[in-house]
Amino acid sequence: MEQVYVTRVELLGFERRVTPIRHYVYRLMVKWSDLSEKLIYRTYPEIHTFHKSLKEMFPIEAGQIEKRDRIIPSLPAPRWVENDKSRESKKSTVSEYCQALIQLPPHISRCSLLCLLFRVRPEDENPTAPNAKRNVFFPKENDKIGTHKISGPIVLDTYRVIADFTKTSKHEINLHTGDLVEIVEKSPNGWWFCQFESKHGWIPASYLEPLDTPEEEEEADPNYEGELHVVTRSYKAEQDDEISLETGETIEVIHKLLDGWWVVRKGEETGHFPSMFLQIAGKKAAFERTNPHGTKLPPRRSTIRNAKSIHSRSKQGLTQDAYRRNSRRYLQQKSSRLPESRRPRSSTKSPLRERANIENIPESGSETEQKKAAPVIPPRPTRELILERCTDKTRKRVSLHSAPTASVS
Repeated sequence: MEQVYVTRVELLGFERRVTPIRHYVYRLMVKWSDLSEKLIYRTYPEIHTFHKSLKEMFPIEAGQIEKRDRIIPSLPAPRWVENDKSRESKKSTVSEYCQALIQLPPHISRCSLLCLLFRVRPEDENPTAPNAKRNVFFPKENDKIGTHKISGPIVLDTYRVIADFTKTSKHEINLHTGDLVEIVEKSPNGWWFCQFESKHGWIPASYLEPLDTPEEEEEADPNYEGELHVVTRSYKAEQDDEISLETGETIEVIHKLLDGWWVVRKGEETGHFPSMFLQIAGKKAAFERTNPHGTKLPPRRSTIRNAKSIHSRSKQGLTQDAYRRNSRRYLQQKSSRLPESRRPRSSTKSPLRERANIENIPESGSETEQKKAAPVIPPRPTRELILERCTDKTRKRVSLHSAPTASVS
């Protein structure tokens, strides 16, 4: 049976996928020698991985022995960040690369490795529905996150700017209401690193909102059990719903908000506190990429003026009264679940006393009355009384001890 091989590859475009992770795929129409046509989907890292394997299989044709002998086309490695212009150029690069592969000598263009790349897979026959196009985030080969664990390019989340933001340093970027930005990094301190067109920089998360829904899925619900943190820098409250803390105090974080202002609990008091001044108790501060301003606090969402949201219903935040009320209720329920032996002794009573209290029966006298009713110690008995009431054996011993005393006198 004659071997079936690829005769033509045509690039139709690219589309976004959301499973198993968000990534982009190129749509390729592959024509085979048996006149069949198949539509397949491949990521750029997949094609580049094939390219490296092909050079290892044919080192002479790859120019690894003599550069002048190279006939295998070149293919750039995946880039770190891609914009619209670079993605369009990559689209033409993939098309030219595939056409050049088919024109190679038969021992390369018809090899099993190349046929395996363009062969139809189960996921090609049942592709997911494409979504709106977005910029793609391609890691470098030598990056520390390990590209061997990534099946495709990483898609950056798109957010919308709700108010004008003017930068105060070279590390930030100017943005206007309605601008769409791609988020490269979400720092828990409330500063997000984003890209807008060809510019990159930091911007407060409070100036951004998601496009799909006002409910932010990554913002977890309050955890009233609390997570112990230590204050690394003191802060004095400037608003009524904030809390003042000193360096070295241990508190409990009950709600981690995206704008970098977390809700913390100290005793029964709760309030907003900047997360960049907190550190997990018992752990050393891990190195992480943070805003170059260091201690510059991001603005809170409630302080953004002239905010124009595209959502008719914005996400409602909890008040400090609600935080305190829910926290107090949680602590009471937690205390009621404790075993009897672990409860404070002052609150424990015997079943008889509890029943007496229920039936309004007064408890027996006070401590002074109990002391008065205690029996009196009787006086020591005389010798005559002991001899009268003791046994014969004891009476003889007493007589023996008293006889020498009488003779001496």
